[in-house]
Amino acid sequence: MSPTTTASRPHRRDGLPSALRLLVCALALLAATAEPAAGAQPGPSRTTTQGATVVQTDHGLVRGAAHGSYTTFDGIPYAAPPTGPLRWRAPVPAGTWQGVRDATTAAPRCVQMVAPGAGAAVGSEDCLYLNVTTPSTKPTGGSRPVMVWMHGGAFLGGSGSDYSAERLAVRGDTVVVTVNYRLGIFGYFGHPELGSAPPFGLADQQAALRWVRANAERFGGDPGNVTLFGESAGALGICAHLTSPTAAGLFQRAVLQSGSCLTSFPRGALGPGSPAYEPFAAQRDVQAAGVEAARQLGCAEGGGDEVLACLRGQSTDRLATAQLMQSFNRPAFGNPLLPAAPDQALAAGNFLRVPVIQGTNHDEMRMFVGLSLAAFPIRTENDYRTRLEDAFGLAAPAVEARYPAAHHPTPALAWAAVLTDRSFTCTTLAAGRAMAAHAPGLPVRAYEFSDPDAPVLAGLPANRGFPYGAAHGFEMPFLFSSFPTERPLTDAQRALSDRMIDYWANFARTGNPNAPDAPLWPAFRPSPALAQPVQSLAPGPGGIHPVDVGAAHHCSFWDHLRR
Repeated sequence: MSPTTTASRPHRRDGLPSALRLLVCALALLAATAEPAAGAQPGPSRTTTQGATVVQTDHGLVRGAAHGSYTTFDGIPYAAPPTGPLRWRAPVPAGTWQGVRDATTAAPRCVQMVAPGAGAAVGSEDCLYLNVTTPSTKPTGGSRPVMVWMHGGAFLGGSGSDYSAERLAVRGDTVVVTVNYRLGIFGYFGHPELGSAPPFGLADQQAALRWVRANAERFGGDPGNVTLFGESAGALGICAHLTSPTAAGLFQRAVLQSGSCLTSFPRGALGPGSPAYEPFAAQRDVQAAGVEAARQLGCAEGGGDEVLACLRGQSTDRLATAQLMQSFNRPAFGNPLLPAAPDQALAAGNFLRVPVIQGTNHDEMRMFVGLSLAAFPIRTENDYRTRLEDAFGLAAPAVEARYPAAHHPTPALAWAAVLTDRSFTCTTLAAGRAMAAHAPGLPVRAYEFSDPDAPVLAGLPANRGFPYGAAHGFEMPFLFSSFPTERPLTDAQRALSDRMIDYWANFARTGNPNAPDAPLWPAFRPSPALAQPVQSLAPGPGGIHPVDVGAAHHCSFWDHLRR
């Protein structure tokens, strides 16, 4: 879709159905149970020609599109196409170009399944591009902070072009960059013949951050003030970068939305029989999966060079099957980029000392449960008890005693509450407590998006008696304008959206989200104590205030059970 030049209309960079863009994470898990251009001048270089803006990057000139109060630059390459001999290699710098490169339309998304069972994959292996959104006005008082967004999608789906960032850019007075990175088998494949190769998708993200460091000033941004933020798998990737020695110096702050270094799902969380899910895998396990994939593809014979040549010779379509894509959606640890599992690195205090905001939504797992209810209904207490026994085994009676079905409107909502607390709220709180305890003086903050009437994302199934509340991803329309919902934000919700953007932008600017006209957002105390202030984000008078989510979500119980 070509970008509109109407300032009042949200800029949307492609037309993939929005529900699929955000929900591919849940759907997939349910199914799976460069060198500078010659003559380039450093620093800002900006001219306006025929309603478009031209900027000199370190690889060549790009022409963006003006939209009144903001300007977009879409499809800028930050690395060479990872195709042919560059498939399953760390990203290399993009080539330079002559003339002015058009940056008014989105580049292809990385190869992904639209949804399991939906037929052919979409996207291209030539996908390492990013998008920049800037206010149209010149910055006052120096350069603007830069916010780099990593999309979610279970490391299987999504695209930077799915996120229209004009409100963050204009209201927040920031430069916003959204990034594509390799997914599935193309981003997280491993094989003994590849040795200690990094998780390629995470290496892509770090390459994008290096591009930002080299080019931010040319778009009015401060290369020394970069905030990395992301949601779901995007947040998990940020957790990896926080524990990655190769990420040092690439960003100065981090916001992790609905994903932390301790996030995991128990058995059965995504439907009866679904396996437990840990977001990161040991290098040896990924390599073993790669050996099996090579066998399935007929590439197991011969020496190492022959095996890799055979694998790199496979067509995109042959690799982009649901089974192969979903076999490789966990970044490997045990390599130079990610030496240790992020949860273990966090426990040992081995993480970058940068200000951090982490947060969850009050009803995270209602999205996942709601997607599965038609296939796997939870109508009775016995249905609920069966789910608990599958997930927690001998501990199921203790979980049921803490979360009796009678204390919830329906057994399905009880199950969603169990999973929300166990997999999101309490693990995120524990991760923040660990950071605060290991690094006294480091600003660590947390939020809980708590709007019980948040607009439902378009395309989600309606389940009678099962309101979604503040489910996974439901904060996205409060930050980005590209997520159609079943109804628009109310005035009170729009005010909350403004406040959230202000908090995020203030944090990007200074490392502190607070402002004189906003409710105070306190930082964690330098202690592992359970009771820590978490900022509730809800619309209406008094909706923004610190709460004790540890008590509200039974986190002492889950801490004890985890031991």
